[in-house]
Amino acid sequence: MSALLLLSLLVSLVRVVLGPSDRDRVMALALVSTTGVAVLLVLAQAIDTAALRDAALALAVVAALMVAVRIVGERQRDLLPDERSEDDAGTV
Repeated sequence: MSALLLLSLLVSLVRVVLGPSDRDRVMALALVSTTGVAVLLVLAQAIDTAALRDAALALAVVAALMVAVRIVGERQRDLLPDERSEDDAGTV
């Protein structure tokens, strides 16, 4: 089980670094954080440490906020008029 989690973590870290687009990188980062939560929970169970469970919960909340902020940012960017096209139209 732990080996699969570490393999997933490694593959998603490669996608974060090499991702072709920003969306791919953000989704891979969400996978990294989700896998990190799973690793922390497995480790917390193995060594019976409540602090690791708390850290896993905090990481899960931060990951959810990261995705939500990214979605809101993309929606706002799509709603704004394209300023570059207006600036380019006025120059000769």
